[in-house]
Amino acid sequence: IDFGTFVMSLASSVLVHLGEIQHPDSENREPNLPLAKQTIDILGMLQYKTRGNLTNEEDQLLVNLLYDLRMKHVAATKR
Repeated sequence: IDFGTFVMSLASSVLVHLGEIQHPDSENREPNLPLAKQTIDILGMLQYKTRGNLTNEEDQLLVNLLYDLRMKHVAATKR
């Protein structure tokens, strides 16, 4: 596993917790917004702690994923 794959797996978890995609083990699509927020915060912490140690591609992946996931979380809290 590389950093990009790890980050994408966390992002997929956020999408499951937002109810955007189906849970892989069930047909459940119930949102769990606190858990989604916690995972987004973990990604933010990874961004902070790895600053200066990532390739350009890894950094851009993290920046773009965090932006998209945060916007989806905001939209989900307004529903």
